[in-house]
Amino acid sequence: MQSYGDETRPPAALSLPSRIVIGVAACAGVMIVAIHLAMMFLHVAPQNTLSKQQGTLISDYVYPEYEQNWKLFAPNPLQQNIDVQARARLRGPDGTTLTTGWTDLTARDGRSINHNLVPSHTQQNMLRRGWEFFLSSHTAQNGPVGMRGELSERYIRRIVAQRMGAEWAKGGRIEQMQVRSVTTAVAPPPWSTEKISAKPMYRVLPWWQVTADDLPKGEKNQ
Repeated sequence: MQSYGDETRPPAALSLPSRIVIGVAACAGVMIVAIHLAMMFLHVAPQNTLSKQQGTLISDYVYPEYEQNWKLFAPNPLQQNIDVQARARLRGPDGTTLTTGWTDLTARDGRSINHNLVPSHTQQNMLRRGWEFFLSSHTAQNGPVGMRGELSERYIRRIVAQRMGAEWAKGGRIEQMQVRSVTTAVAPPPWSTEKISAKPMYRVLPWWQVTADDLPKGEKNQ
């Protein structure tokens, strides 16, 4: 078969600068992948000398984007339902004080998620993660541990005010709020012989003063 012109010639090789750029980019990519795999390995592996020495660096890299929290596949998955509830003390126009009933914020999130094909991150995680943040940064007596404890209190307070502020404000000026959790055990399956108490456990936080900074922007506390 005859060939005409330069049709059978191989494409021109890449220039030296192009090869250098591609080589550097490939090395950088391999290094990034290697660092990521090393960080994830140290995070999930049993504690060792290196993970103890570099614990802060590893945690800063992993959380929150790469958190490993697949409780579905854990040997002993979470066996409790935790509902976060809130109530408020209101000051009426005539100066009288009214305490509202408890509102189950977790149940409201559950109703928003149920039968929703694309539930929002706020509905699924904001309250749950905020409560976990609070528990991890407080003592059993609800005392804050350092700045993280104080930050978690403000975070919970603002979540509650954002969701309940307008509703509560209809009854008067919001002066204080109180938050509690209600923990109930998940019933074991019919074939299990495990005995679990169905009695709910409460963790009641002290009353918190509500300030203008807690309320959503533009919403006035009458």
